[in-house]
Amino acid sequence: MSMTPDKALVARGEEAIDALAAGRFDDPFSLLGPHRGRDGRVVVRVFQPAARAVSLRVTYPGEHILEMERRHPSGVFEAVVPEAANPSELDYRVITQFASGVTVERADPYQFGRVISDFDLHLFGEGNHLRIYDKLGAHVMTIGGTRGVHFAVWAPNAHRVSVVGDFNGWDGRVHVLRRLVPSGVWELFVPDLEAGERYKFEIRTPQGHLLEKADPFAFACEVPPRSASIVHVLGTYDWHDAAWLQARVAAHESLEQAMAIYEVHLGSWKRKPGDGQASFLSYRELAADLVPYVRDRGFTHIELLPVMEHPFLGSWGYQVLGFYAPTSRYGSPDEFKYFVDTCHQNGIGVLLDWVPGHFPKDEHGLARFDGTALFEHRDPRQGEHQDWGTLIFNYGRNEIRNFLLANALFWLDEYHIDGLRVDAVASMLYLDYSRHEGQWIPNRFGGRENLEAVSFLQQLNRLTHEEHPGSITAAEESTAWPGVSRPVHLGGLGFTYKWNMGWMHDILQYSSRDPVHRRWAHNELTFSMLYAFTENFILPFSHDEVVHGKRSMLDKLPGDAWQKAATLRMLYTYMYGHPGKKLLFMGSEFGQWREWNVETSLDWHLMTEPLHAGIQRVVDDLNAIYRKSPSLYERDYDPAGFSWIDCSDNENSVISFLRRGANPDDHLVFVLNFTPVPRHDYRIGVPQAGFYRELLNTDAHTYGGSDVGNAGGCDADPVEQHGFDQSLNLVLPPLAALIFAPEPQ
Repeated sequence: MSMTPDKALVARGEEAIDALAAGRFDDPFSLLGPHRGRDGRVVVRVFQPAARAVSLRVTYPGEHILEMERRHPSGVFEAVVPEAANPSELDYRVITQFASGVTVERADPYQFGRVISDFDLHLFGEGNHLRIYDKLGAHVMTIGGTRGVHFAVWAPNAHRVSVVGDFNGWDGRVHVLRRLVPSGVWELFVPDLEAGERYKFEIRTPQGHLLEKADPFAFACEVPPRSASIVHVLGTYDWHDAAWLQARVAAHESLEQAMAIYEVHLGSWKRKPGDGQASFLSYRELAADLVPYVRDRGFTHIELLPVMEHPFLGSWGYQVLGFYAPTSRYGSPDEFKYFVDTCHQNGIGVLLDWVPGHFPKDEHGLARFDGTALFEHRDPRQGEHQDWGTLIFNYGRNEIRNFLLANALFWLDEYHIDGLRVDAVASMLYLDYSRHEGQWIPNRFGGRENLEAVSFLQQLNRLTHEEHPGSITAAEESTAWPGVSRPVHLGGLGFTYKWNMGWMHDILQYSSRDPVHRRWAHNELTFSMLYAFTENFILPFSHDEVVHGKRSMLDKLPGDAWQKAATLRMLYTYMYGHPGKKLLFMGSEFGQWREWNVETSLDWHLMTEPLHAGIQRVVDDLNAIYRKSPSLYERDYDPAGFSWIDCSDNENSVISFLRRGANPDDHLVFVLNFTPVPRHDYRIGVPQAGFYRELLNTDAHTYGGSDVGNAGGCDADPVEQHGFDQSLNLVLPPLAALIFAPEPQ
């Protein structure tokens, strides 16, 4: 026997209410909020499973309170508002009496219309919404005089999405989001919430499983190991770095500027007494302590290992889940802005390590976000880093590209960051990266290049340089991929800089050899100049070189403590003389003995020892000479800025070279003796006559050396040497570097 239309409608309504009560209903606006009933009257329906009683405070039309009838034992309540002619004109608030005795009055989320426009969804679907973080995530706003939080998330394959938090007892049935077909975005405005609320998204997968996920666009997160997102309002911080930003834009061409970078992990640079979270310095404490330290050392930039929220401290920040949130381990988002602001006011740029290459598998994170492979590739041959146990972003999907591109711009815009160092670029560029035959899928041309990742990186660099003039990008890229730091319009990837991993490997391998054997490996000292101008290189002595058994910068060098320190002082001088920008990891500037340990502070007590104080002092002086000498940075990427005086004296393990500025008469002379043997009457050619002042001698007593040298300088003799008409007759100290500058004629 078939049902009448009226009975069928009632049956469908009962089924919907049952599904709502069971948490299976995905269209809440068709059932909850104000509707016209079958008899033409306006009915309001709410779902409060924890309520003892619910009533409506009607404010228009008229003002009165209506008791609501329990429509379903699970907590569906209903009331007819007879005086309302149309659901859209009704204005009311919901008064909920909970079993605990608490009474709460709030506006009804299901009386508000949609917030995200079709145009926003169109741009997101194209991958071109540069401020998608203004639309997705959690945003405090006022709609029609009612203040609350708008939640939105992209989960196209979910069967139901809810927002859960303290405000609804973490019950996913209470605040089910509206599905915006066909974009895959879900949204809901929840009235009467403010910043500071904890929340997650509860997602019912196509398989019927329930997942609790942190918000991919959250601006703040709980302190790990807690994993909830926190509602945070951007744009409230009062910046004081306008002069810095204007100067950055005016300078624009960073290639011709001095850049000496101090690489830092904020949680282990220095710690307070205590355990765990209590031992970390806050962003404000770091602004008061780290910033003056870096300024006094003479560095131009701080590069931070990833500060984006990450669940595992032992990943050093490189397994990011909260891409839009600075880690809460050290304070709030505004306190991190204060740290950046303080850097800028002290003349220090801030670079962030950024990790678009992979993400971890934590259950509350991006992995299988809506029950399907959404952010990652489904096939593990494309979607998983087997070495790291992490997942790889699907760069061919527009929404994923948009998520990452907008994130890069977010840090430059909202946090005034001066540049991004992109981690593990090689792993992005090659489909067969660290894979054996049969473990990877070729591109559409049969090659191993990840064409989608190449396109993504090119778009990243175009956007950051266009939207934020004067900002930089640097690639940690260790292969021979051509044109990493060449413009996109010339076929390059478009990075401003590329880390010179080859130089770093060669010079550390050479320096770790016993001096008696160095004559046989002289090419390791000089080979880098064959390719030094093929890219815009940064010379990195980074965190990766002082972990995992590689030993610290000081301890990896041969000899006794004096010889190790002497070699390190010379090694740093070679870095400052070699073409390319400079980078030094924290602790290396004073010669820490231990490898870096993310769980503990640097060994600051070593600064009481003359050996370590001397290493720090030579770094200070190198930075001072570097910043005052245009010949050391103006032509870093022009062959005219460097020339060998003599690169062939392998028998003595000595090299000498010139650095020149834009003014060809502006030059410095470098001489380095990589043996512990002092060398007297060592003659090198120089470009002009006159007195050459000794700017630096790393063997000076003030640095902990033996004080062998040239009494502050040397007059050039009219003796031909190395193709020059003039030459200097020098004393070369053991395991030491000398820098000379010609006195003005």
